[in-house]
Amino acid sequence: MGYAHAHRWTNPTLRHTPINGERYTAPEFMEQEWDHIWSKVWLLVAWATDIENPGDYAIEDIGAESFITMRQNDGSIKVFANQCPYRGGRLILKSEGNFDAIVCPHCRTTWSLDGNPTSASGVCLNQFRSDSIAGFVFMTMNETAPTLQEYLGPVWDDWGRYKSEDWVRTSAATVAVDCNWKVPQDNSCESYHLPTVHPQGEYWIEHDYKQCVFDWCDEGHNRMAIQMGAPARSLKNKDLRIDDQLASMLTPWGLDPNDFAGHEYDTRLALQRAKRKQAESRGYRIGELEDDQLTDAYHYNIFPNVTISFAGCEYVSMQRMRPHPQNPEKCFYDNFTFGAKGSESDAELDGLGGKEWLHEGKDRQFFTYGERLMNRRIADQDLSIVVGQQLGLGSRGFAGATLAKQEHRVQRFHEVIDQFLESTN
Repeated sequence: MGYAHAHRWTNPTLRHTPINGERYTAPEFMEQEWDHIWSKVWLLVAWATDIENPGDYAIEDIGAESFITMRQNDGSIKVFANQCPYRGGRLILKSEGNFDAIVCPHCRTTWSLDGNPTSASGVCLNQFRSDSIAGFVFMTMNETAPTLQEYLGPVWDDWGRYKSEDWVRTSAATVAVDCNWKVPQDNSCESYHLPTVHPQGEYWIEHDYKQCVFDWCDEGHNRMAIQMGAPARSLKNKDLRIDDQLASMLTPWGLDPNDFAGHEYDTRLALQRAKRKQAESRGYRIGELEDDQLTDAYHYNIFPNVTISFAGCEYVSMQRMRPHPQNPEKCFYDNFTFGAKGSESDAELDGLGGKEWLHEGKDRQFFTYGERLMNRRIADQDLSIVVGQQLGLGSRGFAGATLAKQEHRVQRFHEVIDQFLESTN
């Protein structure tokens, strides 16, 4: 029994309300989302180690809004509106960097790092509530929102076990995509698509949903625990073998892939034993992790627009879907990866074992879907289907989603959307 089995969430009863195409195409629905969701919830805006030094900042645009997340002289983090309070223009256009002060490029008004004007008669920058957990920095525009810990519910304790607050960025990409922001988030709320969209994963991650643990909580978030580090059960009577990617998971921990010929399903437990024995001496902090968390993918859908996946004790990936400011059939898809202290040597792996993004570099890349790939095979495969899905969702032939039991997290996601839209707060 693993951590997820022993720590089940509340899994509130589903209402099975319809999921129709207008949710993905109608400007009116997009406006409701802004009024009742984006302006009310906690939003992920930065990674703490990306802004380590005083004056380091990160800019994120969400819809028509833009936010500055900046490290202060005392080491704290503050989030401001990226907007001149005098004429309304954006203060900073570059996505990342370092400033001694914030200066409006139009009127030359200057603010110190804490958002206070340098002149006695000046106006302070608009500041928002912010907090962080496990390295992720969140903010909210809602002055009456619950605390971040209250908002995340059981996610807060789950993430705290990984001790990831000092993990470092290994890749970052932002892709403009012709689909509604909910399409990629829908897909990340189910494992239904794994055998079709990610067939190569069958050799190192479980594809049978019956072997996964699915949960959702009262606070509106979802979790999936999926076994990783061994072939899927579906390979038992097919091409069962240790492929290159699984071999690259074994060798850094002193395990010889050839030793598992004929008993390939032993690799996951062998990896857990090896990591438990070696990880602390190599710089990992695994004292609060259960054995299954050392190998398995713990996949969190944070309402409304973020998916965080801890890949064992070594890496975490972040997918974030941000709405377009005007068009409901467009969005911006962010994919970032972060590595634990101790994982640096993986960049030297022969062939990288599916971790091509380790050679992409830490600089954030911006492009439009179709111009190039992210060099993250799983993420590139995920995006390969979303444009076609969006086209279908806008068709008169689409009468509404039909979901299987293993897609209950998709249903739950939309029901949380409806709860916010129905709220008068």
